[in-house]
Amino acid sequence: MAFYCYIVASQRNGTLYIGSTDDLPRRLEEHRQYLRDGFTAKYGCTILVWYEVFETREDAFRRERRIKEWRRSWKLMLIEADNPTWRDLSADLNLNA
Repeated sequence: MAFYCYIVASQRNGTLYIGSTDDLPRRLEEHRQYLRDGFTAKYGCTILVWYEVFETREDAFRRERRIKEWRRSWKLMLIEADNPTWRDLSADLNLNA
């Protein structure tokens, strides 16, 4: 089983949300359909702009907590290192599988 640390954004250079999950496609749908009240629903964070895969839940959660402590500029550099155009990466996950 894979575990994920991820960043969703409202738009390029917009509001960022960092999370971790064991089912990234499901979690993205929850963000996009505003199934949970909270930060992502309030700020419209629905675009998957970065993610990493981990072997354990603890590793994914540890990475999430570490990134949340970073300065915003570091988070932007992390995203732009692999995704300079802020493309929605959800298509890479094969959500229809």
